[in-house]
Amino acid sequence: MTNQYLSGLVLEGRRVVVVGGGGVAQRRLPRLLESGARIDLVSPSITPTIEGLLGNPSLTWIERGYAAGDLDGAWYVVVATDDAAVNDQVSAEAEERRIFCVRSDDRSRATAWTPASGQHDNVTIGVLGGGDHRRSAAVRDAILEGLRIGELAARDVDRRPGVYLVGGGPGDPDLITVRGRRLLAEADVVVADRLAPQQLLDELHPDVELFDAAKLPRGRAAQQEEINRILVERGQQGKVVVRLKGGDPYVFGRGFEEALACAAAGVPWTVVPGITSSISVPAVSGIPVTHRGVTHEFTVVSGHIPPSHPDSLVNWDALAQLHGTLVLLMAVENLPAIASRLIEGGRPAGTPAAAIADGTLPGQRMVTSDLAGIAQAMADEGVGAPAIVVIGNVVEVAEQARVGSTTAEGVGDGSDVESA
Repeated sequence: MTNQYLSGLVLEGRRVVVVGGGGVAQRRLPRLLESGARIDLVSPSITPTIEGLLGNPSLTWIERGYAAGDLDGAWYVVVATDDAAVNDQVSAEAEERRIFCVRSDDRSRATAWTPASGQHDNVTIGVLGGGDHRRSAAVRDAILEGLRIGELAARDVDRRPGVYLVGGGPGDPDLITVRGRRLLAEADVVVADRLAPQQLLDELHPDVELFDAAKLPRGRAAQQEEINRILVERGQQGKVVVRLKGGDPYVFGRGFEEALACAAAGVPWTVVPGITSSISVPAVSGIPVTHRGVTHEFTVVSGHIPPSHPDSLVNWDALAQLHGTLVLLMAVENLPAIASRLIEGGRPAGTPAAAIADGTLPGQRMVTSDLAGIAQAMADEGVGAPAIVVIGNVVEVAEQARVGSTTAEGVGDGSDVESA
């Protein structure tokens, strides 16, 4: 087996030549572009994805086959054609000019190998598995996962104090972002909503100071003030503070109120977006919020205030005139009034509707009806909050897919989705 010397190349501002415009080149180009290299791509044709990269000024497409002299001034060469004769020609010229050359077809004839690589913060991981691509990738992924979730000691290398507003996703702990999970592993303090993925709290380090935002004292307004106080106070103490929320911090999550409180106190803050339940919960239930030929828009609305309330900021009559999908959050209690107002405003009473409770969690349940009957259907089936309500023809489209599905895994199968 050939022995390799693993090294990090500084390619910024230096010429790199890539020969070939197919799938291998497509995979290599993004990281080469990230390195700051000046890349000349030599190929008579390229993939659509590579074509989309040509807006980057560091990438130039030379639209022809390889020719002698194309390596002039190059520091590094990637050969990725399906023509062995061309690959031999390029690697021979690279050898003659003492330019390190990677070959996608025959690593035994290359002077450089591309490691399985990945990045975590400012740490770059590169793994060479002796020619076994799958082994290299598996080891790389294991190292990156250890760094991301804090199992490796490197998690303490670059801890930046401040407040992090983290979206935990719709409920399933696997649906939090990689960065969100890593921050939980690095946290000194966690302030968690009741709708945040609760299983993640069991993974916290024993020394983490945990505040249950659902059980803070006094009323709702005072509760938010207390949350703000904790975030600011602990942030001023130089701690890593994670404010863990369900869904996305800025989708009816009061995240920006907390950001403003931190900004006013001079505490550094960062938002880490999450997967919003308004899209993801319908999706895992088999309902797309948009579908070609059915809807060109979807609208997400908070239903925590009834339409007749003087504090309501929603133009329900305007919503009733839309033809697209309407997604209601926090609307279970006021759903009868909301449905009536939409029907009064012109939305057909027979518009398909669905309600999904405990979305992405083991107890997920879904009921379907129409706009006029969805509130009663929920009551009859005992489906309560937290629930997402979807109104629109996409519900009917999803029903057609469920009826026609024969998959065993429940993809598009309503019975499996509802009992998940």
